[in-house]
Amino acid sequence: CLVKIETTSFREKPLRSVAIGISLLKNANRFEWFLEKVTEIGVNEIIPLICERTEKEKFRHDRLQAILISAMLQSQQCWLPVLHEPIAYELLFRQEEVANTAQKFIAHCIADEKANLSDLVNESLTSQIILIGPEGDFTKEEVDLALRHHFVPVSLGDTRLRAETAGMVAATI
Repeated sequence: CLVKIETTSFREKPLRSVAIGISLLKNANRFEWFLEKVTEIGVNEIIPLICERTEKEKFRHDRLQAILISAMLQSQQCWLPVLHEPIAYELLFRQEEVANTAQKFIAHCIADEKANLSDLVNESLTSQIILIGPEGDFTKEEVDLALRHHFVPVSLGDTRLRAETAGMVAATI
């Protein structure tokens, strides 16, 4: 078999960066589904979180990376999202790239004053991050920690969503 490359092209990496910090999920298949869908949508970074209510901490980076590659190829994305190693929730806020993110959101179910995410996203800003909690949601202390680090509490709509669905909805918005 002989191959001849006739043309090549290059697509610049988008200026806007969207990151999702999401708790690892009890059901590995649901987390894998989430990774596939947000890759197809075009999220740039996925940060698996270990929260107080996270029930499963097993993480097979090689398998999950293969899922990202497959989703990237299927959706004809040019850039593979960065899949970080899981991080303890409280350590996330010490990361310089998180601290320097232009827009920071946390979606949670605690009855508080929250704006709709769709009303706040400013696409002209170069970076956004949204945090999605585990089954059972973030604890009040975890939400308070995010607020102290200038995260804005947001709602993803009127219904209560599974964690992986919330992550996908946030990525879409």
